[in-house]
Amino acid sequence: MVVEGRAPDPREARSADEFVALLRMLKDASGLTFRELSQRADAVGDVLPRSTIANMLGRTSVPREELLAAFVRACGCGPAEVGDWLVVRKELAVHGRRSATAGSGSGDRAEEDGAAGAAGDDPADRSARPSSAPPAGPDPARRRRVRIVLTAVLLGVVLAAVATTVVLIGGDGGRPDTRSATGPVAGRTVQIRSVHSGFCLSEERGSDSGRLYQVRCEQETIPGFSLRPLGGGVWRIETDHPVYGPGCTGIWNGLEDDGALLQDQECGKRDEAEQFRIEPVGSPVEGYRIRPVHTRLCVGAERYSKERGAELVQTDCAGEKKSLFSFDPVATGTAGG
Repeated sequence: MVVEGRAPDPREARSADEFVALLRMLKDASGLTFRELSQRADAVGDVLPRSTIANMLGRTSVPREELLAAFVRACGCGPAEVGDWLVVRKELAVHGRRSATAGSGSGDRAEEDGAAGAAGDDPADRSARPSSAPPAGPDPARRRRVRIVLTAVLLGVVLAAVATTVVLIGGDGGRPDTRSATGPVAGRTVQIRSVHSGFCLSEERGSDSGRLYQVRCEQETIPGFSLRPLGGGVWRIETDHPVYGPGCTGIWNGLEDDGALLQDQECGKRDEAEQFRIEPVGSPVEGYRIRPVHTRLCVGAERYSKERGAELVQTDCAGEKKSLFSFDPVATGTAGG
């Protein structure tokens, strides 16, 4: 049984969204952090990385059976309770597949496994095929979803034309950049480049999840990023998305856990979780670390990855040299649109 609070009943779920919402309630009731859940899973031979937990709780599809079982066990559920979660999961997965089969073929479908794209696959290059990853986070208020299908089609055509002429400052990715790092300047449109990997931050083209990934800097990244000083060395990373309009970068749902995802969303929803201290490192400056105000952790690629397609998360600052960024200026009209 869950120690800190009453465990939610999975049988209350009537959809995959509700099922994942109950999993988040279970995590909150357990009183455990992502790190503690991962450690408890390891102790009984389960595999449950912190980043995997964050991804699972940020999706709108049911998780894989083995992942679900490991998670609910780590939260303190006994064998009978684990069985209840698995039974409901199976029912929802079957219902999702039937709904997808009976649907109109518009591309909306329930994924049983909810697997993300293969490692090394550039999320920003996937506009030619339906995204395999449902949106991250229980965010029905994601900016202006109306007309999304038509707009996404038109956007794909426009971006394909613009990509051939766009000129950006950026590395070729996959290895540390030797160029000097550029610090934050208020109001200037920038690409946010990882000094460690040479890649730049971007959302997945055609997705409304707002999650941020590492992509090649020479391609067009979305949205456009700019910086607004809030005083006391604190900055807001503002965004201008070609489909969803203005927003802010922040930590998903205001989570404090190591491994919580970086996500673009409407401004004002996450308080200090969308405010950052941007601090120079080294003399001369080697780069700038980005630290969410609400945790004082550091923003970096998942597991300090140098691979294209790695997600951006908040993580500890132990690997400081692997979590440095440059705010490279972009010619007006070339970033995010």
